[in-house]
Amino acid sequence: MTIAEFEAAGEVRWKGVLLALWLDGQDDWERAHAVAQDIEDSDGAWVHAYLHRKEGDEANATYWYRCAGRPMAKGAVRTEWEAMVLELLSRREGA
Repeated sequence: MTIAEFEAAGEVRWKGVLLALWLDGQDDWERAHAVAQDIEDSDGAWVHAYLHRKEGDEANATYWYRCAGRPMAKGAVRTEWEAMVLELLSRREGA
């Protein structure tokens, strides 16, 4: 699946971290954050970290990147978002 296909898919198609990323892609940060903060695994922490980085809360983002076992992302948040979507989709499709 491509980024464009992911973005065009409806909300009902996704759950968990992919739902959080889809909502964020629809400019619904609040709902994306609500979904991400209820996911208690490293992928949930990763999405949570990304959302706080996007928000500009670097201290909170740093904490969540640590919880996810990932380094603090650098560069454009859109680039990170796309990389996250593609990685998480590939794991889902490979399952």
